Amino acid sequence: MQCKKALEEAGGDMEKARIILRKYGNEQASKKSDRTLGAGAIAAYVHTTGQVAALVRLSCETDFVAKNEEFTALARDIAMHVTALSPLYITREEIPEAAFEKAKEVFRDEIADKPAELQEKILSGKLDAYFKEQILLEQSFVKDPDRTVGGLVESAIQKFGERIVVSAMSRLSVR
Repeated sequence: MQCKKALEEAGGDMEKARIILRKYGNEQASKKSDRTLGAGAIAAYVHTTGQVAALVRLSCETDFVAKNEEFTALARDIAMHVTALSPLYITREEIPEAAFEKAKEVFRDEIADKPAELQEKILSGKLDAYFKEQILLEQSFVKDPDRTVGGLVESAIQKFGERIVVSAMSRLSVR
């Protein structure tokens, strides 16, 4: 029904309908953001070389979703992604203030010769680009670079109809 409604709203334009569906999905996900997480799955991925691995805890509201094959596959895909790209943080809010200030200092030196009115905007862009590479939910998904890991989680929220969060991750490597 949502697809039909989106197509009608977009006047039959498939691309517009997809955008409308994503927008609707984001609204639905934000409505679920205060729900309690009482279940989930832990997934492990060990690379074929045996020298790098990751553990991920993907939390959800109910056991029904936690035991779903697609949910556990998502948790494993995220663990594989963590193994491949080694993010330092799950969300932007986890970045310590000290790391943020240190990065600011470095980038301020780089933009010192730029016009004063543009320096803050340039600094903000550089910080966003720098930290995007280190934040799991903002990284392009290793199996589908057109989507972010955060986008995968949002898709799962839409599909299962309950709150889903990457609540912990850990990466180990021999080197």
